[in-house]
Amino acid sequence: MRILIVKLSSLGDLFHALPTVRALKEGLGAEIDWAVQPEYQTLVQHFDDVQNVICFPRRNLIGEGRKFFHALRSRCYDYAIDLQGLLKSGIITAAARAGKTIGPSAAREGTRIFYSAVAGKKNKHRHAVDELLDVVRFLNLPVPEIPEFAVTFPAREPLAGKINIALCPCSRAAGKNWPAERFIETAAALQKKYAATIHLIGSAADRDTGEKISGAISGAQNHTGKTSLIELGSLLKQMNLLITVDSGPMHMGAAAGIPVLALFGPTSPVRTGPYGRRCRVIESPLLQNSKKISKHTRRNDMRFIETIPADEVICAATEMLS
Repeated sequence: MRILIVKLSSLGDLFHALPTVRALKEGLGAEIDWAVQPEYQTLVQHFDDVQNVICFPRRNLIGEGRKFFHALRSRCYDYAIDLQGLLKSGIITAAARAGKTIGPSAAREGTRIFYSAVAGKKNKHRHAVDELLDVVRFLNLPVPEIPEFAVTFPAREPLAGKINIALCPCSRAAGKNWPAERFIETAAALQKKYAATIHLIGSAADRDTGEKISGAISGAQNHTGKTSLIELGSLLKQMNLLITVDSGPMHMGAAAGIPVLALFGPTSPVRTGPYGRRCRVIESPLLQNSKKISKHTRRNDMRFIETIPADEVICAATEMLS
């Protein structure tokens, strides 16, 4: 049996799909292919249950589109399963010409016309990982009691410090970013208590913030903009704790199985918080009273994230490290 998974982006969403893919592979004994955007191709190649990665050329459909759709149709899939639920993913799912096409309960943009069936009833009051597992329930396959994130990052040279703490201070929305000064205060307190080595992680766009924080902490290492996604995963595997804002690396750390302390300001962790027993969330107390404010407005409003004090983060991090 062959299954095509269509989950094109983004970083956190790809990790959310892993427990569903593992359950499908084990429940059906299937060979799994995955259609994804170019920037995540190498990452998906490190997902344990994926046989082939088909790269969707979203920025060059005119030049490479024919090759992409030919690759889809040549594989003769039994199932094409859209775990994204957007127009572009729905078109790709239908184009595969699989024996059966299945879409998610959260499908939008009119995508239901592309599916033979939709898995489950829409319920946005649960985590995205649990929502995607609707496909497994729909096919009457065993749903794992403890969802498994099957990804293997290459081993790297061991870090020198006994306690290594990663900080991810930046996201793609300004309102999610906890002030750098509080990251510095938190890192300094944990370094003093545990003689910990502090590691800054993030993209090239985060370098200035990474330099600001690492420059204020003795011996801190700034990795922002210096690692590929695979190298970042290998680095995170060696961490004793990740303290992070709502970001892609947050989901990577959770999938890697390390303790994750996530700070949520304008966004709710109900659907997209870090998933797993080793994860903990500190949420802005303002969020519950601000549901009428649009998500777009909240994402750029610093008032939410700034209500989280450094003392609370230091206390939670100390408990997790202990």
